Amino acid sequence: MKIGTLAEATGTPVETIRFYEREGLLPPPARADNNYRMYLPAHVERLAFIRQCRNLDMALDEIRALITLRESPAQDCGEINALLDEHIGHVAHRIRELRALEKDLKALRARCAAPHPLAECGILNGLDKAAAAPTPTKRRHVHGSH
Repeated sequence: MKIGTLAEATGTPVETIRFYEREGLLPPPARADNNYRMYLPAHVERLAFIRQCRNLDMALDEIRALITLRESPAQDCGEINALLDEHIGHVAHRIRELRALEKDLKALRARCAAPHPLAECGILNGLDKAAAAPTPTKRRHVHGSH
């Protein structure tokens, strides 16, 4: 099948498929005489695996490691368990960061309970005050959360 058919069959944008190929997550397909990529059912299966891992918010390196381990079925799954345990730890850390972010946003929102002229807006004033503070904020933007 051609790349457009693979994209449609898996719900994956063509550029994402090409990206996964460049990253080595998806094996390069054979080329037809006209130089079109020709994908096989194995590509559909691999792409579905990659997408499931991405749905679990796994990083490309984690997926790459899982693919490598998946190709050695006689090996025990200890490394996979360790990889998933580490990923669970990252998720738990991010949840804590998101809860702290939610608390900060709610506190900021509470500064402006009713509409005021913008010059008196508690939210804008709070943001301005925090931006002018001499010490940097403790938390950075939580990536991958939206």
